[in-house]
Amino acid sequence: MRSSYVPDSLPYREKEMKQLASIVGPVIAGGFPSNAFLYGKTGLGKTAITQKVLNALEKKVKEIGRKVEIAYINCQLIDTTYRVYAHLCEAIGIEVPITGLPTDEVISKFTKNLDLKKMHLVVVLDEVDFLQKKDSKTLYGLTRINSSLMNSSLSLIGITNDVMFKQTIDSRVRSTLTEQEIVFLPYDSTQIKKIIQNRAELAMNPGVLDPSAINRVAAIASQEHGDARRALDLLRVAGEIVEREGESKILDEHVRQAEKIIEVDAVTEVLSSLPIQSKAVVIALYFLEIDRSPRDVINTTILYQKYDEVCKSLHIDPLTQRRVGDLINELDLLGMAKASVISKGRYGRSKLIQLTVQPVQIKRTLSKDSSVSFLFEI
Repeated sequence: MRSSYVPDSLPYREKEMKQLASIVGPVIAGGFPSNAFLYGKTGLGKTAITQKVLNALEKKVKEIGRKVEIAYINCQLIDTTYRVYAHLCEAIGIEVPITGLPTDEVISKFTKNLDLKKMHLVVVLDEVDFLQKKDSKTLYGLTRINSSLMNSSLSLIGITNDVMFKQTIDSRVRSTLTEQEIVFLPYDSTQIKKIIQNRAELAMNPGVLDPSAINRVAAIASQEHGDARRALDLLRVAGEIVEREGESKILDEHVRQAEKIIEVDAVTEVLSSLPIQSKAVVIALYFLEIDRSPRDVINTTILYQKYDEVCKSLHIDPLTQRRVGDLINELDLLGMAKASVISKGRYGRSKLIQLTVQPVQIKRTLSKDSSVSFLFEI
């Protein structure tokens, strides 16, 4: 029932699977595959399809003796040039320290050793938009690396949930990275029902899942961009609730309870994993939100003033107002805040910011974080 599980069958994604297989397929015959770019909203099967196709590719090249390796990088976790190339070195069996070497030396070491191995390397950049935001030069370097190779080759598979990502990257990178594009469209309610039923047959005893629960899960997931991952999470948590309560059937009411639990858990996970500067922005928003009257608005100037105060309390150097603006946009993408630009006529434009999560959730989560908890004791 977890998103990490890749089932034997992925309903309604046969077309996308064949597309990706045809893109990477030439490597089996010793050819050079195009780069591929997969995009669509969360929970549409992009990562699962990629894993399934590349698992089949690995099996086939082993059978025929081709030298092909696959490196999977989650760019939300590995988001700097050094860490990306260190990970790629590890994928081809070359050891480099986690830190300490000049980045250029790590890149050179990877390129040299890859060429010596006379092989093809498929690099999967999952959530590639995080890498682009943090270090845009990395993507450019990877798309150009084949010009430095004589005996080996490298191809990229970029995956992103950001449907506007293409518009944010350098035109030189865009032309190479997006040689072959696969767009994942949202599942509709009928398709989500089928996916739920298929997975429930694998994970649950017959008759456990009531039709009312299936309908509720499908309705919630189809309203949220046809997210199958969301549907499966709802079903899993609803099942856990039923087990805890000693009941025998998953009903509509259990799905409703699961929805509330998942919402709180998601906020906790995101808040806990934020860097300290982003936490400072969230804390500034929290204090502005609890102190403001219904008519007050929070704009970038007001937020930056409060953020500066929070940084002083945390004994960290404040970022520039422009960089804080970038952090606000990142929080918007994570669903923690909403930023909207309004026109003020001849007085220019202003960005208004508001929290999209309950202040009590922020306080409850960050009060357990030793680096910032003292701010909530005031």
